[in-house]
Amino acid sequence: MPPHPPFATDDPPAPGHIPIMVEQILDLLAPKPGETYIDLTIGRAGHALAIAPKLSANGCLIAFDLDQSNLTFSKARLKREILDSRRPTLVFHHTNFAAAPDISAQTDQKADLVLADLGFASSQMDDPNRGFAFSSDGPLDMRLDPSARLTAEQVVNQSSEREIADLIFKYGEDPFARKIARTIVADRQNQPIKTTAQLARTVRNAYGSRARQSRMHPATRTFMALRIAVNNELANLEALIHHIADPDLAARWLNPRARIAFLSFHSLEDRIIKYLINDLHRDGRAEKLSRKLIKPGDDEIRKNPRARSAKLRAFRLLEPKHT
Repeated sequence: MPPHPPFATDDPPAPGHIPIMVEQILDLLAPKPGETYIDLTIGRAGHALAIAPKLSANGCLIAFDLDQSNLTFSKARLKREILDSRRPTLVFHHTNFAAAPDISAQTDQKADLVLADLGFASSQMDDPNRGFAFSSDGPLDMRLDPSARLTAEQVVNQSSEREIADLIFKYGEDPFARKIARTIVADRQNQPIKTTAQLARTVRNAYGSRARQSRMHPATRTFMALRIAVNNELANLEALIHHIADPDLAARWLNPRARIAFLSFHSLEDRIIKYLINDLHRDGRAEKLSRKLIKPGDDEIRKNPRARSAKLRAFRLLEPKHT
């Protein structure tokens, strides 16, 4: 698949992409002049554009993203839309957020605030060539990093029936995972499943009459499971969590009393994050910045239906007590 063209500075900013719960994130992270902010998945710079000016020119924004087109777009957008006098130092890394702790430690850039937006940009979702959605037909790709080797097409056509069933059940939590896997294997014997429309049709056929009773498209959970598997999303999240949960590792890249926010979009991610925060809170190493899970309000959901599944949790690290 050809790479996305680079963002041109005279293009309109982030068409179709609306950052989620910006005001709530600003309130929780409370950015201040001179601080260092790590945006673990900058996407189209929606959240960064709100936070960066508050860091002022003596602050620093360190951005990570797997998609080079997002980084190119965001860099141009931030430089264009933030006045020089308010723009912090900008640093960009084309890599997975799981590498952020090591990169930050190696460059001695400790964070005062961190945001992990675990969703993906509308520009990715709406591009049929990326293969994330079944609303329009396209190649069965699903790579967040278009230069990565593994695609959803390879998983669907080369994995065993048991591997596909386990993947859909574990990552998609679909009760019909085994029936879906069996139907996929049967269909691919006739011809390889290469497009999103083919896969969506196969999953719908596996559901049979139950498809009419489903509140969501029958293929929704299968597509989510494949995207998680192709991009190794949960393993990367767990690697990041390890660098926060371990106090010695955390001290290498996070300043004392660093504020950290996670924006997740499905229960598997949120469960991992919730356990982290509860463990840190129980051990006296963090305080919750909100008493309960934060979700978007009805007005935001009406304006941006993709916000419906968003979940926001945030906490502040506490300085270790010396004995």
